Amino acid sequence: MKLYPLKFKPLSKYRIWGGNKLNSHLNKGFNEENIGESWEISVVENDESIVAEGTLKGQDITQLIGQYKHEFVGKKIYEEFGDEFPLLVKFIDAKTPLSIQVHPHDDIAKERHDSFGKNEMWYVMESEKDAELVVGFNEEISKEEYLSSLEQGKITEALNSESVSKGDTFYIPTGRVHAIGAGVLLAEIQQTSDITYRIYDFDRVDQKTGERRELHNELALDVVDFKLYDSYKTEYIKEMNVINPLVHVSYFKTNFLKLDKTLERSYSEIDSFVIYICTEGLVTIFDEIKEYTLKKGETILIPATIKKISLQCDVKSELLEVYY
Repeated sequence: MKLYPLKFKPLSKYRIWGGNKLNSHLNKGFNEENIGESWEISVVENDESIVAEGTLKGQDITQLIGQYKHEFVGKKIYEEFGDEFPLLVKFIDAKTPLSIQVHPHDDIAKERHDSFGKNEMWYVMESEKDAELVVGFNEEISKEEYLSSLEQGKITEALNSESVSKGDTFYIPTGRVHAIGAGVLLAEIQQTSDITYRIYDFDRVDQKTGERRELHNELALDVVDFKLYDSYKTEYIKEMNVINPLVHVSYFKTNFLKLDKTLERSYSEIDSFVIYICTEGLVTIFDEIKEYTLKKGETILIPATIKKISLQCDVKSELLEVYY
């Protein structure tokens, strides 16, 4: 069977901090309450994305890679990762703040968890008034001062808070302490990993378990980057109907597209699958055979063997374009 642009069934994730915007704003149709995450494209163990429609309906990503190999992911990616898929794509709805947390880099993650590390980026789709994110520290801090702040319950005083609005973007490298604040709906692109070290969780009790969630401060201690940085937000251009580079790192490349007319897209120089995340509006994607509709809150994967598509919209629309 020939490969074609693929949509996958979203996976709902209960979170203590989750709300209802994945349903009310992104039309996910989840039945549970407090759904904080919609996993759009995943090969995390026991959470593999399954094709939602077309002749490949019902197959998961690992099956597709096994069958199509470099035609699905690209030659360089298949040589590096084999049957593994390098990225995890999510939508996140934070009704209340996430825990203060940090992620390990590849070497530590491999040694401790037989996993990739977790470099990630956030793109804010919507935010309520006065919504904030925590990214890094707001002052120089030593390991000893950090430990003292933890013991005294004052770690939040040392953290850098950023007021956010639609379109704000942050790259979160491994080691950077961070948390999504209340009232933020965002898209997250990350390495394939589900390893998180919680540092502080506001002494909350999970209503499902009746217990506080586990902290991982011993594991986090040799992971945290204590440096102070001049800026944490990613600045980028938002020119209409062109490819605007957003976050380009060795783990993934992300571009921002703001469209109000047709844009032809060629991947002749990209040896990779391409993922489109619609963050606003409605886009019709044409390959050589068929057209596919992508609306706000939907994600589609273009296999590496497809080298040319057309993006058409009748209303102003915004996309994130992601590849390896």
